[in-house]
Amino acid sequence: MSRVCDLTGKRAITGNNVSHSNRKSKRRFNPNLQLKSFYIPETGEWIRLKVSTSALRTIDKHGITGTLNKLFKKGKI
Repeated sequence: MSRVCDLTGKRAITGNNVSHSNRKSKRRFNPNLQLKSFYIPETGEWIRLKVSTSALRTIDKHGITGTLNKLFKKGKI
């Protein structure tokens, strides 16, 4: 299961763990992904998406159909 947001495309990035003595070791920063089901009233179907919490805020603001339409226009989906 890949850790990539279906709507925004956010994925894990790398960085360093820095200790008190300033030693550095590699680590990953994973996005906060949630598996959510959304109802689309125009088609009457449920879709299941793995979305980041920032994408959930966008869906709350614009609605699921508005968000999907915007991404279709941009060619992201």
